[in-house]
Amino acid sequence: MTTSTAPPRALLRPALLTVLVALLTLLGAGNALAHDVLEASDPADGAQVAAAPSRITLTFSEAPTPGTATVTVVGPDGATRYESGAPVSEGERISVGVAPLGAAGRYEVGYRVVSSDGHPISGALSFTLTTPGPAAVAPSSAAAPPVAAAPPVAAAPPVAPSNAASAAPAPDDGGGFPAWPFVVLAVVVVIGAVAMVLRRRA
Repeated sequence: MTTSTAPPRALLRPALLTVLVALLTLLGAGNALAHDVLEASDPADGAQVAAAPSRITLTFSEAPTPGTATVTVVGPDGATRYESGAPVSEGERISVGVAPLGAAGRYEVGYRVVSSDGHPISGALSFTLTTPGPAAVAPSSAAAPPVAAAPPVAAAPPVAPSNAASAAPAPDDGGGFPAWPFVVLAVVVVIGAVAMVLRRRA
């Protein structure tokens, strides 16, 4: 009489499921390892910097495909862009120039590259500028030029008081001849007439 050594089906099914899950896990890990991942950045993600950086550098696990990188730098207002020029590939490093930064605050760095296996990868990081950059807007009061003082107005010369007596014209004295010659002449004529009358009576 022979005894069967074949395992029961109830034990084979869990073993097959375990092997299948392990294979899928290994395949997923292999695909994940094939993609390039961001390993470091300058400035580092979440860093607080006092001096505005002039360049952003991203370091990946493998060298991304050259000429496929896109890097953006967005200011605290969520709209102003500060990246300058095209990204430069140097092996595992991708860098881009940064224009003079503005207000202090959080700056977002976005990136997209094509990994060495041909798959595009993207992500984002940020850093905080603690002091305003060179492009920060100066206060309007400091920018306004000083107002020049108006030149003093010269005072009008005082007006001399009018002298009514001196300004009044001299009265007309009849052509400027004195009246006494006529009086003397009249007296002489009267005396002469009286003398003639007296002589005729005598």
